Amino acid sequence: MGVEGIGARVARKEDKRFITGRGRYVDDVKIVGLTHAHFIRSPHAHAKVKGIDASAAKDMPGVVDVLTAQQLVDDKIGNLICGWAVSSKDGTPMKMGAWPAMAPDTVRFVGQAVAVVIAETKNQAKDAAEAVVVTYEELPAVSSMTAALASGAPQLHPEAPGNVVYDWAIGDEKLTNDAFSKAANVVSLDLTNNRLVPNAMEPRAAVAEYDDAEEHFTLHTTSQNPHVARLVLSAFYNIAQEHKLRVIAPDVGGGFGSKIFIYPEEMVALWASKKVRRPVKWTGDRTEAFLTDAHGRDHISHAEMAFDANNRILGLRVKTHANFGAYMSLFSSSVPTYLYATLLSGQYNIPTIYAEVMGVYTNTTPVDAYRGAGRPEASYLVERLMETSARQLKVDPAELRRINFVTQFPHQTPVIMAYDIGDFGASLDAALKAIDYAGFPARKAKAKAAGKLRGLGFSCYIEACGIAPSKAVGSLGAGVGLWESAEVRVNPVGTIEVLTGSHSHGQGHETTFAQLVADRLGISVDQVQIVHGDTDKVQFGMGTYGSRSAAVGMSAIFKAMEKVEAKAKKIAAHLLEASEGDIVIENGEFKVAGTDKAIALPMVALAAYTAHNLPDGMEPGLKEGAFYDPTNFTFPAGAYICEVEIDPGTGKTDIVDFVAVDDFGRLINPMIVEGQVHGGLAQGIGQAMLESAIYDDNGQPVTASFMDYAMPRADDVPSFRVSHTTTLCPGNPLGVKGCGEAGAIGSSPAVINAITDALGHNKIEMPATPGRVWEALQLQQAAE
Repeated sequence: MGVEGIGARVARKEDKRFITGRGRYVDDVKIVGLTHAHFIRSPHAHAKVKGIDASAAKDMPGVVDVLTAQQLVDDKIGNLICGWAVSSKDGTPMKMGAWPAMAPDTVRFVGQAVAVVIAETKNQAKDAAEAVVVTYEELPAVSSMTAALASGAPQLHPEAPGNVVYDWAIGDEKLTNDAFSKAANVVSLDLTNNRLVPNAMEPRAAVAEYDDAEEHFTLHTTSQNPHVARLVLSAFYNIAQEHKLRVIAPDVGGGFGSKIFIYPEEMVALWASKKVRRPVKWTGDRTEAFLTDAHGRDHISHAEMAFDANNRILGLRVKTHANFGAYMSLFSSSVPTYLYATLLSGQYNIPTIYAEVMGVYTNTTPVDAYRGAGRPEASYLVERLMETSARQLKVDPAELRRINFVTQFPHQTPVIMAYDIGDFGASLDAALKAIDYAGFPARKAKAKAAGKLRGLGFSCYIEACGIAPSKAVGSLGAGVGLWESAEVRVNPVGTIEVLTGSHSHGQGHETTFAQLVADRLGISVDQVQIVHGDTDKVQFGMGTYGSRSAAVGMSAIFKAMEKVEAKAKKIAAHLLEASEGDIVIENGEFKVAGTDKAIALPMVALAAYTAHNLPDGMEPGLKEGAFYDPTNFTFPAGAYICEVEIDPGTGKTDIVDFVAVDDFGRLINPMIVEGQVHGGLAQGIGQAMLESAIYDDNGQPVTASFMDYAMPRADDVPSFRVSHTTTLCPGNPLGVKGCGEAGAIGSSPAVINAITDALGHNKIEMPATPGRVWEALQLQQAAE
């Protein structure tokens, strides 16, 4: 490893432009003739659209046009799709209601668009929108799954009787029931996984331009996967043929899953640019983000775990209701099924599992993947159940986990996943040492003497990253392959461009991807440029989500690099009159092993392009491409321990210590990995203690701004102590596993386990706000 190669703590190359204000985001895009869009959105959760009168608005200053949903329908623009087919346990396909980009006849959640104003300026568009008169006939709404499933409940979609999307199951029901019948102890728990609003720093935005001469569209958008966006927009939405559409995702200020999907605004902006023959720009404001960005989580579950007389797990039963909101989003069907239930084995050797998941429509914002996507929900359920079991069985929570850990690999779980490698005990041991577990009773006693309550909570999480191989996910209903592509171009002067189908929206790819190239060639990362986010530059790619960028994206670069190096060695051997097998690469030079004969990379590259003296039959140039489709998911895992102190007079909870020990396989850049973990921990703690999207009984969002929805602030987040154990992943050439979502997956159960330990009972749900904690304390005091 060189000073800038794999494993080095290289400062992020991209940060210079970000911290000096020179990042280029969608809202920074300026095009001659640009117009601005403002959407007219429903104030009702459920209503018929009876009429739209835009006559006054069209006469206002600067207004170019007012376009309605009916015009969209007349132009045969397709409905939004869900890209992962999931069937009910009886074999019937999921019930997907039609989701038009703007609602022509029925709105089903507050914020759904019915029309759009196009004007010369943003303010003119906003002013004109207030003059558009929309007549609604309000309909009864259901905002909770309980209300949606009740007899006689209002129906959202004729395609989905009873508001049920699917009733899906995984595992062996009979075998699981048999295991429970033999159990010495059964522990049960009811859980709510609260709904979250993503709130990336940069709101969603789109700039669409139609070139009439070329009949060609260009879309600048805040997307985590521009190639998939182009594919879906062309193949399903009838916007344009694929070769007539360019999608560019420049700098993107955070995604967290919420920018994977195709949203109505992008479709409408493209369509409108052709209608008005002008470029169209839309930048969402924070209120629109709360109302329309795909929300996350929102599960209600009942779980039971069976143990034998030696406290070994015999089986697990789970029944989960998952709220989809008003429509099915791009990957929403897979989140509570194949991304959730397949991780219910956790780190434990559970012989049999049976899980049922019912997807439900409600008159709320659609729900889809949010950082972790199913795995946080699974981790929360399993780890809350393990902690509760330890208390009921009167077993040390660390030891209960330890005796049930998977220790032999590979390990086939009863819910599809086959764990390839790991050392769960090592992570737990490291976390116990770091938190000073043996000293906790003394700290608890000291806190009690000071009138405070002290609690300790564990979370031993596992996740599945990479979401591949394509054949496997295809068999489970995925509509696309989940490989990745890369092209490595060595220019005639020896600088290198890496074109990747992965996309960076805060992960530091411009640094870590360059480190891989620098490591292999012994050059500086400054000689390497990473190109991504443009469908006209990169042939194709599947984007960034599911912690796949290193395990899948970098593995594609690795394969392309191998091809480049092989050709470069042939050229160097020819020029140095040596055997190809004797050529080694060191410090940017191709050397003949055991001699002083060497030729620098720029000279090899120049020779490749001048082509004056190449081996017979060799094509000029020095660039190679590769596609990489993994053989298995990767399985990052870790042990988190949280220690809290509660003020019983106010219910305020302080996290006094938080230890995170993760196994991510090989670390490309430890500093960036730690930053990813810190961010994930902050989001998981936010869910555990602060965040929750609430709707009233009429489907009106109660938490539609930061006045009502509490994001973590600096004083809500402790100083984390992060460390790593390492087992190298055997499923990819780099041995990496993925780190982007781990913190958000493992932290919430650790926090709630610590709070319930301090309270002495389980009667609290996320978010554990001071008010809820205080009420839980009163319940405890009343019981005593």
